Amino acid sequence: MEINTLKDLYVEGLQDLYSAENQILKALPRMIKKTSHRQLQVAFTQHMKETERQIQRLERICKDLGVKPKGKKCHGMEGLLEEAKELIDEKPAPDALDAGLISKAQHVEHYEMAGYGTMRTYARILGFQNHVDLLQQTLDEEGNTDKLLTELSEGINLDADEGEAEVESRRFGRSGGSAKKGGAKRAAKKAGAKKGGARKGSARKGGAKRGARAGSLRSRTSTLVGA
Repeated sequence: MEINTLKDLYVEGLQDLYSAENQILKALPRMIKKTSHRQLQVAFTQHMKETERQIQRLERICKDLGVKPKGKKCHGMEGLLEEAKELIDEKPAPDALDAGLISKAQHVEHYEMAGYGTMRTYARILGFQNHVDLLQQTLDEEGNTDKLLTELSEGINLDADEGEAEVESRRFGRSGGSAKKGGAKRAAKKAGAKKGGARKGSARKGGAKRGARAGSLRSRTSTLVGA
């Protein structure tokens, strides 16, 4: 396809996204199957349904333009999904695999958001307001999925970190009691991470109170000396 105008770039970009979405649709079932955290399975399953709707939107836009959605292979998405496949094939520990799959999925989401954002801008400039609305729907879905994956990663990354510590315990021949102590310490770290912000705020308040008491004490002392 010759690229001479912004509309040519628009059509090519839509076809690129169409290829990307279909590749994702094929890759997600295996990712769902290999995931061990229930919430992550649900998130991937939900996004698979969204991907089907996103493909339908692209088909609507291409039909409106009088072009076929097929015609270009998205090599960028192919590379991202190949990395996810390689991670699965390495057979890491379940928690580490889930943490890794979240990372790979967010790479995919960011790639899609960049593509859809650009196509939305092209559509606006070209005067296709109905396309703008359809592309924005997909952008919103991709953004929400990315935020959800970030939230899920907070707990899953910690689980993967604990798994690494347990592997190290076995590797260096620590006793069961030592391993339990390590787990207790890690649990304390988790709780500490959550309470850290509260302690800082409390410390600041405490400092302010102590400063006020000190100022009051100095005031009383000055009064006594003056008398």
